[in-house]
Parts: sequence; C-alpha cells; structure tokens
Amino acid sequence: MFIYTLLISILDLPKLFVSNSYNLMIEVLMPYKKVMFFVPPLLVLALVLPLAVSAQESANCLACHSSMKGRIKTIGGNLIELNVDSEKFQASVHSALACTDCHMKFTDNPHSSPGASVPQDILSLSAKIAKKYPVDPVAAAACSKCHGEIYQKVLTSVHGRNITEKHQTDGALCLDCHGSPHYIVPVKNPESKVSRGQQIETCGKCHGNKQIIEKYKLEENVLDSFKESFHGRKLHLGHTKVPVCASCHNSHDIMSKNDPASPVFGNNRLQTCGKCHKGANEKFIPAITHKRPGPIPHYTEKALILLVLGVFTFIISHVLLEAFSDIRDAIFRKGGHE
Repeated sequence: MFIYTLLISILDLPKLFVSNSYNLMIEVLMPYKKVMFFVPPLLVLALVLPLAVSAQESANCLACHSSMKGRIKTIGGNLIELNVDSEKFQASVHSALACTDCHMKFTDNPHSSPGASVPQDILSLSAKIAKKYPVDPVAAAACSKCHGEIYQKVLTSVHGRNITEKHQTDGALCLDCHGSPHYIVPVKNPESKVSRGQQIETCGKCHGNKQIIEKYKLEENVLDSFKESFHGRKLHLGHTKVPVCASCHNSHDIMSKNDPASPVFGNNRLQTCGKCHKGANEKFIPAITHKRPGPIPHYTEKALILLVLGVFTFIISHVLLEAFSDIRDAIFRKGGHE
C-alpha cells in the first residue's frame, strides 16, 4: 500500500509543477494585462505605418510623373526620361519603397532643388560610378542600401572593375541587366530581364555587340554557340531547368574566363559541370565551349543533315511510288475484267 501511494505521488508531481507554474505566470502577468492588450496592435502599426508613408510619398511623385511624356535635357546635356508607368511600378518589387529611398538627394517637395543629405558611404560609392551614371549616381549607388553584399560582389567582378577601375561607361551594372529600377520583378517571373527565358538575350546585348566584342576581345560566337548547343535547344523547347549564362558563369561575381577564381577556368569546370552532370571528368568538359567548331565537325554536321534529309526523301518517294503502283494496278485489273 505504501509503494502504491508513493507511485501515485510521483506521477502527480508533473501536474503539480505545471499547475503551480501556470498560476505563478498568471500572477506575474496580471498587472501587465492591460499593457499586453495594446502590444499586438502597436506592433502591426509599427510595421504598416512606414509602408503607408512610403506609398503616399510615391503617390505624390507618380501624380505628375505618370502623366508626363518624353525626355528633358539637363545642363550637362544628359537626357532624362520623365514618365514612370504607375501600374508597372506598383507591380514591381520596389513598389513598397518611397522614391526618396533611392533618389536620396531629393525631398518630398518637388519644387525644391536636390540637396538633401546623403550617407557618406553612398556618396563615396556614387563617386566611383559617376561616369556611368552622370545624371543621378546617388540613386544608382542606393541599390547598396538593401543589396549591400550583392553590390560588393558586382564591384569586385569583371563588370564592376571595368567601371570603377577602368572608368568605362559600357561596363554592366545593376540596371543594365535588371532593367529600369521602377519595373524590376522577381527573377522567377518570366517578364524579368534575368529570368531563365530572357537571360540569354539580356547578356547578348553586350556579348553579341560587335563593338564591345572587338573592344574587349571577347569570344565572338557566344550567342550562336549557345543557341546551337544541347542546352540552348532545350531552352528553346521550354525546358525549365536547363542551364543558362549565370548557371555556369555566376550572376553577380562574374570573373574573366582567364581568372583562376572563375568557375569556367581550367579544372574548375569539373565542379561547375558536375552540378548538373554527376561524374563529369576531363574528357567531358571540353565538349561544352563557346569556341567556333573546326572544319571537321562543321562539315560532318552538314553531311549528317543531308544524309537524314536524303533518307527521309527516299522513304517518302518510295511510299508514294508504291501507292501509285498499287492504284495503277487496281485500275488496270478493273478494266481487264470489264
């Protein structure tokens, strides 16, 4: 009997502990009950209010810029596009931002001159890219506020160094690939300039441009070789997982193919190709290249095409002649019976 009573007491211990803990928690929180009642609404308000303010600021700017048409020339001779499509902006990933989040030198007052204070790090960055963006380099540098890590990758890439170190204006930066900041949509959206379906044409604006190819001595056959490759043909057929430019070359931290850090340099391609082709070895990786094919594979391909066309032509001709022969014999046999 004693053992039974002891077991029951032990089993009741967790219940007593939970019950006492709960009662203690209620006693502690009771004085703050009224305060706790207001905490959730205040948190929601703290999250929603900045968005509402940003939306109102954007609406103030769009009231004019959505109806403006054409471009104006600045004192420095640069043309500025005045119109911003309000519907496309509201559908973009930046719709929750206020215009002054990027155009930091401006204020909410459209009649005041641009002279608002700008953080020193943004000013320093804007000075490095001012030659590429002479109209509002601060707005171009403001991308780093939200995308700081990505922006640093771009600056250290072959594209970024071409702008910051060589001071070239045709180097690729954010807007060259993603398009207007007012209309940027998620990468997975087919309308995105860097989506799987559009990425080839976006990169092709530079890598298919003869002047840029000659200036920087780039590979000449990049677009054509991709489109003719197995990857390019699968993309054309609508395959959703086929590799595109960024799959092999990376997206923001792109290096020269001669840079040992590049994923397409030397044996680095073993790992790069291995992401899709498990077990890719030294004999596999030379098969994937943008270089023009030599005369042997070129004419071999043409010969195989002619061979296939010839075989199908022969088969179709043979079938038609056979059908004609059967029809002719049937007609003659019918005439002989009559």
